[in-house]
Amino acid sequence: MTRGLALSTHAKLTGVHGVRILKLMSIDEAAASDLAADWRLVADGYGWTGGGAAEVSITSMRDAQVLAAGDVVRVREGSSLVSVLWRRGARANALFVTERCNSLCLMCSQPPRDDDDSWRVAELLQTIPLIDRDVAQLGVTGGEPTLLGDSLSEVLRACGDYLPDTALHVLTNGRLFRDTPAAADWVAAGGSRTTWAVPLYADVPQIHDQVVVAPGAFDETLDGLYELAVNGAQVEIRVVLHALTIPRLPQLAAFIYRRLPFVRHVALMGLEPMGFAKRNRDQLWIDPVDYQTQLRAAVFHLANRGVAVSVYNLPLCALPRELWPFARQSISEWKNNYPAECEACVVKDHCAGFFASAGVAWRSRAVQPLHREDLADELA
Repeated sequence: MTRGLALSTHAKLTGVHGVRILKLMSIDEAAASDLAADWRLVADGYGWTGGGAAEVSITSMRDAQVLAAGDVVRVREGSSLVSVLWRRGARANALFVTERCNSLCLMCSQPPRDDDDSWRVAELLQTIPLIDRDVAQLGVTGGEPTLLGDSLSEVLRACGDYLPDTALHVLTNGRLFRDTPAAADWVAAGGSRTTWAVPLYADVPQIHDQVVVAPGAFDETLDGLYELAVNGAQVEIRVVLHALTIPRLPQLAAFIYRRLPFVRHVALMGLEPMGFAKRNRDQLWIDPVDYQTQLRAAVFHLANRGVAVSVYNLPLCALPRELWPFARQSISEWKNNYPAECEACVVKDHCAGFFASAGVAWRSRAVQPLHREDLADELA
């Protein structure tokens, strides 16, 4: 079984006072860097050391592969945990802005907490200047980022200051964009480099509101989407595929094309079996093999009308061949998993694989390694 790297490891920490956000560097990179010594740790053959006058060290890592030059990490006084906040070379990095949310989606993989975690903003403002300037894209996620209010604009503007060439991808339920002044400020802070990814789960309110467990959310989301459009924002629609959203998926595709013509991209996403999804499996689970008709209809309705569309989080063996060009390797490395039977598959390197949390009960009956003879027509 192949797994991605974790985002944390335990280690022996010395010299840590309070909470420190630090950049890991090779010796050569540190020598050429203009970053102040207080913000960097340098590889020394045994681990990482530096941090300015406080002389922090990280040694005896439980899993040394978790940490590498270029990463931005958090260490905390009195703890042995080293958390990776940004990883150089990762396919998907994101700034996690809050655990709070104003929805309670049945399949939420990150169940919200109502704690005051406004401390995260200060941490993000320390993290952003340490991220490599040449990173192509950076996510912003939660929880619901817009619950930060003005602080979300502060974070987005910091990204513009320190990472002016980096595309931002903000995951939001869109409901608070109905506040016209706030919407204008958030969009302006993000600028033209920002895509706002908003979930819409049906073309009718009763299904969308049922999925997000928030009466009135459908109307609020549409109001928010139209405010995004008025402000010239780049908008993506996200649809998580499960038993409640599949029946009207073709109608939703038609609704997006007809009612939301400003949408730049639609992502149709396989279910992540974490958090609330596990608790609600009986309501949500449907084998991808059993919704190929609806998925095919939705994809081609959009694609044939010039709307960019992608299929996320589903293995190629569970998709009809005509949808393979739309499939993406979308699962973050630290969540990604390829079971043992995938090792012999000739398309493994092009396949999304599985969430690490997806046990046998969450896998399609179509899962199997594909061999060259299975792809004779494609390879001819």
